[in-house]
Amino acid sequence: MPHDPKLVEDARRGDLVAVAQLLAVCQPDLRRIARSQCADGVDPDDAVQESMLLIYRRIGALRTLAAFPAWTFSIVRRECHRLLRAMRGEVELPEPEHPIFAYTDHPDLQSDLAAAIQSLPPKYREAIILRDFEELSITDIAEQLRLTRAAVKSRIHRGREMVQEYLKD
Repeated sequence: MPHDPKLVEDARRGDLVAVAQLLAVCQPDLRRIARSQCADGVDPDDAVQESMLLIYRRIGALRTLAAFPAWTFSIVRRECHRLLRAMRGEVELPEPEHPIFAYTDHPDLQSDLAAAIQSLPPKYREAIILRDFEELSITDIAEQLRLTRAAVKSRIHRGREMVQEYLKD
């Protein structure tokens, strides 16, 4: 994916005009990637739109200019997979190496926690995973799930209560 390093750097520094130009330049490549990465039933255009929004929001976190092509590829690929999971009503649990499991070295507790989260109704499981595992902000979760901030906070609170109840049993 050819890109103008100056445009990427300006976008990374917060120049909104540069971000808009960069997204316009990258959109055909993002679409090509989405067509190759999205499973049947997942609309590549949805993955592109979501990816462009993530790139817009997170371009400032890009560490090096040379990482831009790989970074955008991974964003599109993750969006394709996320949309597929959402279409199936699934939420992916983190791997056992995830930092959230670093608080205990007891494999039984790790598997109990994973089972507790898996047992949650989908709306609570999704909120818990987005907040506690993917570490999204309440605002980002609300935007992604198209809910109010209050609804997101409620789902997270209730989901955590359910996990505690599960672990007590």
